[in-house]
Amino acid sequence: MNRIQKYIFFSVLKAVITIVGGLALLALLAQGLSQTDLIVDNRQSALTYLRVVALGAPQIIAVLGPIALFAAALNALNRIHRDNEIVVSQAAGMTRWQILSPVMRLAVMVTVAHLCVNLFVQPMAQRELRQTISEARADLASSLIRPGAFTYPVDGLTIYVRESSGGVFRGMMIADTRDPTNETIYIAQTGNFIEIENQPAIRMTSGQIQQVDELDQLSVLVFDDYVFELTDFMAEDSDLVLKPSDRFLHELFFPDLGDFYQNRDQDNYLAEAHLRIASPLLNLAMAMIAVLAVTGGNFSRRGYQKRITVSVAGALLLVILSLSVPPSAASDPALNIVQYLLPLGTTGVLAFVYLVGGIPALTRKLKKSDDTQNAEAA
Repeated sequence: MNRIQKYIFFSVLKAVITIVGGLALLALLAQGLSQTDLIVDNRQSALTYLRVVALGAPQIIAVLGPIALFAAALNALNRIHRDNEIVVSQAAGMTRWQILSPVMRLAVMVTVAHLCVNLFVQPMAQRELRQTISEARADLASSLIRPGAFTYPVDGLTIYVRESSGGVFRGMMIADTRDPTNETIYIAQTGNFIEIENQPAIRMTSGQIQQVDELDQLSVLVFDDYVFELTDFMAEDSDLVLKPSDRFLHELFFPDLGDFYQNRDQDNYLAEAHLRIASPLLNLAMAMIAVLAVTGGNFSRRGYQKRITVSVAGALLLVILSLSVPPSAASDPALNIVQYLLPLGTTGVLAFVYLVGGIPALTRKLKKSDDTQNAEAA
């Protein structure tokens, strides 16, 4: 690249970094607000909360990448063109391809980075995110025990602990009322969580068990050591099922047909696999729309509000169409080809229009062709 091309390249690159950073922060803030239940309901630490928000970043950045590239290229090129720098470059002998080249090189770099995120970073982050959230929601100490308050993990179970320190509970009470004819209350001076054959349980010491039978007779059993099993109250780890967005590309193209969920969702997996590969191509189309919007017409000192407005509408339409194709492809696998044709076709058509001289030149050529045909007909 010559000096002018490097100037255009780094001008657009700075705008891309700035806009991607701003959009990513806003998206992460929105996601963070949706995950506050980890703190409120499950009493997780701020580190767990920040970990969940950070693991959601790759997917957000991948979605916002094409939009940020379009906005950055549009903003940078409009400023350069408004300052007559592109006009001067063209007057000095630069061709349209030389002006287009630095923007498309950056678009290719963004496309490759987007593809790497889709194929490797996103599935790893999504798996870790789902596992982190699952572990947070299954944290016994946070979900069952709240010192100084009555908690109701499930119907028929009430737990109260006066205070907790170093994993040891003091002043513990557990009320098991699942069977109305045999309600049982456990009272213990101390207690703590243990595992018995990988199953959760609460070990209580120095307490008593109070039961009321069908005749309303109270019986009290004093114990030194007692274990209250929690297996019936806790969700199994097998409840954690990976979604298509959590899987790697080879798992999407070659699902385990012996697994019920994967066998049932084969078409969804195939649509997700093609989306992972095709969605980065949207960066090329968005960059081409921005280039054509600013430099694809005649120079005007009044600006290019009309062309920019049309380009923004076209970019939004392209994004909407790109988002609407994968759900349809999940129902009809033959539509997966559209995921590739949409961005590649848009890029090819716009590149042709730009390289033949932009919209005015194409309009003149079409008009000249019509006049020639009319003259020959006369």
